[in-house]
Amino acid sequence: VPVAESGGGSAQAGGSLRLSCVVSTGYPSGGHAVAWFRQVPGKEREGVASINSNFEPDYANSVKGRFTISRDNAKNSVFLEMNSLKPDETAMYYCAVSRRSRGAGLATRRYDWWGQGTQVTVSS
Repeated sequence: VPVAESGGGSAQAGGSLRLSCVVSTGYPSGGHAVAWFRQVPGKEREGVASINSNFEPDYANSVKGRFTISRDNAKNSVFLEMNSLKPDETAMYYCAVSRRSRGAGLATRRYDWWGQGTQVTVSS
């Protein structure tokens, strides 16, 4: 199941970026949990936000109140609105799709299809 991210780029500390994730057409993603992860070289991939088939979000504590995950099933798309960005949030951001509709949370092992990633760079 091809998964493609877009929207990464550069932002100043305190700025905003919006990431988009599109699951290939012909494969309805509405019944699946989708999540955003990020990874810095040399560190483990960490969960940022997820959304299940009931549109219920889950966030890492570090991004609560600043990031918002949403989905548009008609467009097979999931979005991550990131506000008040911090320099230490510079990372490659990945979109992932789970076979599960619910209960996937932010655990990497519960996600089955991954995009190639989009780079986010936050400067101070």
